[in-house]
Amino acid sequence: MIDTEVEKAGAILKSGGTILYPTDTIWGIGCDATKPESVKNIYQIKQRADSKSMLVLVNGITMLEEYIESIPAQALELIEKTEKPTTIIYPGARKLASKLLASDGSIGIRLTTDTFCSLLIEFTGFPLVSTSANIAGEHSPGTFHQIKTSIREQVDYVVNWRQDETAPSRPSALIKMEEDGSFTTLRL
Repeated sequence: MIDTEVEKAGAILKSGGTILYPTDTIWGIGCDATKPESVKNIYQIKQRADSKSMLVLVNGITMLEEYIESIPAQALELIEKTEKPTTIIYPGARKLASKLLASDGSIGIRLTTDTFCSLLIEFTGFPLVSTSANIAGEHSPGTFHQIKTSIREQVDYVVNWRQDETAPSRPSALIKMEEDGSFTTLRL
């Protein structure tokens, strides 16, 4: 079943489409993080201001290195030691859709530990946008069944995986990394 869903969602993503999918935290709306037009579609679905950045999922350090100019050693230590899903905001993003970046050129990236997400990224070969499945400014849904119908109807594909989970999920921890390796915890 998981392989079928990876293939279906992957085909949509490779064609520039958007998906609604389970992650290692909350359900997300996703697309190819390198395709500006796909990213634009997610901003429209979420009714999100262009000035707000979105985070990206990668499936390994090798992929992370491809999209960040320089990864401080402290970031690698955090990734290795942290048990909770943690998004790190890195300076110096590259090769990603520019709309995803903050005004200072930084980007939030999480190394996913979720099996489905890892397989999907491996299948597509590119990083995925992962933004909460809600309209901007509204509460992030903790389960699939809390996602508004309007969101479900606007994406190109809804992944049929983990939809019946009832335990609410939580967003990732959020850390802002500076070029010198210092960091600030923004959310635990």
